[in-house]
Amino acid sequence: MTNVTTKPDSSQPETETAVHLFDNWFDPIETGLRDRAREFLQAMLEGELDLVLARSHYARRAKALSGDAEGVVGATGHRHGHRSRSLLGSFGQVEVEVPRARLNTPDGKTTEWKSQALRAYQRRTLTADALIASTYLAGTNTRRVRRALGAVFGGAVGKDTVSRVWRKVKSDWDAWNARSLAEEPIVRLILDGTVVRVRLDRKATSISLLVVIGVRADGQKVLLAIKSMGGESTEAWRTVLDDLVKRGLRRPEFLIVDGASGLDMAIAAVWGDIPVQRCTVHKHRNLLAHAPERLHDEIAADYNDMIYAATREEIAVRRKAFIRKWRLKHRAVADSLEEAGDRLFTFTRLPPSQWRSARTTNAIERLHEEFKRRIKTQTVLPSAETAAMLFWALLASGQINMRKVDGWQTLATKPIDQPIDLAA
Repeated sequence: MTNVTTKPDSSQPETETAVHLFDNWFDPIETGLRDRAREFLQAMLEGELDLVLARSHYARRAKALSGDAEGVVGATGHRHGHRSRSLLGSFGQVEVEVPRARLNTPDGKTTEWKSQALRAYQRRTLTADALIASTYLAGTNTRRVRRALGAVFGGAVGKDTVSRVWRKVKSDWDAWNARSLAEEPIVRLILDGTVVRVRLDRKATSISLLVVIGVRADGQKVLLAIKSMGGESTEAWRTVLDDLVKRGLRRPEFLIVDGASGLDMAIAAVWGDIPVQRCTVHKHRNLLAHAPERLHDEIAADYNDMIYAATREEIAVRRKAFIRKWRLKHRAVADSLEEAGDRLFTFTRLPPSQWRSARTTNAIERLHEEFKRRIKTQTVLPSAETAAMLFWALLASGQINMRKVDGWQTLATKPIDQPIDLAA
């Protein structure tokens, strides 16, 4: 009897027989371009050295100016072979032979020639670094970049490479943190914080990222500061505000905050008399937290009727009605609204066209949401500084864009000096 078996041939390892998607997608165009890229790089480096020595590879004397043998240009020296270098670019990874030469110096010694096009120890082009960093910013963690860019770089990128590329971003990050703000025409600030988890002393730890967005006179929003702190205490926020003042930030005309007591106290110490708007969305959530779920729809309806009324006078009337009603029906809700005081209605001191953008800290909340969506594959970020850098890089690289605020055409209009009497 003939035995039939489905076992693979033991003489051929399973790892060799496995074929993955894209493995057999041979592309003659890409292959030809990469071969030409190697030839072009080789010719570019040889041409660079020819220009320095003012003679071609096999020429014995330097080229003269206008046929004058005495008017020799270029440095004197001699070639001495090549050095093999591996370079990773958008064209993939190629091996190039970098020409070597010794150049004579005025003191009678010699020095090794260094290419300006291919810097010493350079292993990747700037375009390749930008592509790797952009992939990371798009929400791919370091271990997955190798698979994401495998077809482009031929498996030459691993998580260590991504980490090294990311460290290069730090120099731009440091410069951004130290830049002067004296020339920024900021008229409004939006301040809020969010919590992220980072690795601290080899343990997953929750920290706060304190974010400040400025609104320029033309209505364009711009990120001014992002700092990692242990929490949202008065001292933490005071550190952020003091740094802005130290770097020359002009005194803003209007502030929008989330209502955290630490931030309120820090603002009072730095800018005590600037109009402050407390976020109406944060207060809405706070009201609902004070009531059972069966009352949430009714509270939300009454609250929205008050906050989104068309005029300052209507808002004042509906505020009084809200407090009267809920003081009898569920006093905790009325007390919570009264706790916010007039700061919940500071936006009414602005032209109505600005109310939508001045009522909330939604500009920062949307950034927080997008930031957390990008980092959810990483669970815990490597460090507190990495978290702040990543938040900044998403904006600096154009991965996230911020538009002008609503009603920017009337930003030149100053807030009314005295708020309307909204007392219950």
